[in-house]
Amino acid sequence: MKKHNFSAGPCILPQEVLLKASEAVVDFNGSGLSLIEISHRSKDFVEVMENARALALELLDLEGKGYKALFLQGGASTQFLMVAYNFLETKSGYLNTGTWSDKAIKEAQFFGEVVEVGSSKDENFNYIPKGYTIPQGLDYLHLTSNNTIFGTQLKKFPKSDAPLICDMSSDIFSRQIDFSQFDLIYAGAQKNMGPAGATLVIVKEEVLGKVSRQIPSMMNYEVHISKDSMFNTPAVFPVYVSMLTLQWLKDMGGIAAIEAINDKKAQLLYSEIDLSPAFEGYANKADRSNMNATFNLTDDRLKDTFEELLKEGGINGLNGHRSVGGYRASMYNALSLESVGTLVDIMSEMERRG
Repeated sequence: MKKHNFSAGPCILPQEVLLKASEAVVDFNGSGLSLIEISHRSKDFVEVMENARALALELLDLEGKGYKALFLQGGASTQFLMVAYNFLETKSGYLNTGTWSDKAIKEAQFFGEVVEVGSSKDENFNYIPKGYTIPQGLDYLHLTSNNTIFGTQLKKFPKSDAPLICDMSSDIFSRQIDFSQFDLIYAGAQKNMGPAGATLVIVKEEVLGKVSRQIPSMMNYEVHISKDSMFNTPAVFPVYVSMLTLQWLKDMGGIAAIEAINDKKAQLLYSEIDLSPAFEGYANKADRSNMNATFNLTDDRLKDTFEELLKEGGINGLNGHRSVGGYRASMYNALSLESVGTLVDIMSEMERRG
């Protein structure tokens, strides 16, 4: 039976990427050696790293605009710390839209004052704050573009005189945005780009080197840039799979092409959630995420029936986060429209049985 993988992360990857990656683990480029046992300084892997970094900039339309791409380690959670290390001198601003921005705020507070410019914590993060005021004199403004747990997504980004930093872990490469409005973007690979273990950082070089503190080498973006993202041994396999995934995206037409597909997937699922009396959405309709749709049963007595139908239909990874409960359908780039259609058919059957 075909499995339909709605996992929030680590998540679905394109089948052709998985096949190429599995071949490289056995024999990389006909070398007789595995990708994961060759030197990261070898010509073959240096080429992988260069290609991965170049593809990231190309897809985001940031080539030749003063940006550098890095593949680091430690996930977005390490970036919560690293951003503050490199940018926070006196005061920073954070828009608090969920668990991950909440965690980022806690890390930044070790380095200086943090102003929470807006928050949706009062409604358990089921909406994106609006009408907030951004103070003057911030060292940077930090946003989280998409919230996997609560199923909300920023549709518009605020303008600020301060450098704009964004955690795009769960929706990077999924929709067209003017990425040049950001001074730094970071994203854990395991949501929409590759396996766990690599973290993409895109940073505008001119904004670095402004803080007075000494920064440890592993926390210093300038050090990683000077070493072409190989100051230490990189996460070889995750970088390679990320490169393959970025190439897959480029070959299918880039972000514009995948955004059209993602819109269709989201419209199909949200239409079923809104029309069916058996289900109700969690997030505010205006702020719903195209990547993570959160919803609940209107009658918990139907839970066993619904989950049996999901099992019979090969649906995987639909359980909601404990902070919200219910269900969460993660519709990342590699998830097919067919898989969303299968889930919608099951939901329709649930309605008939209800």
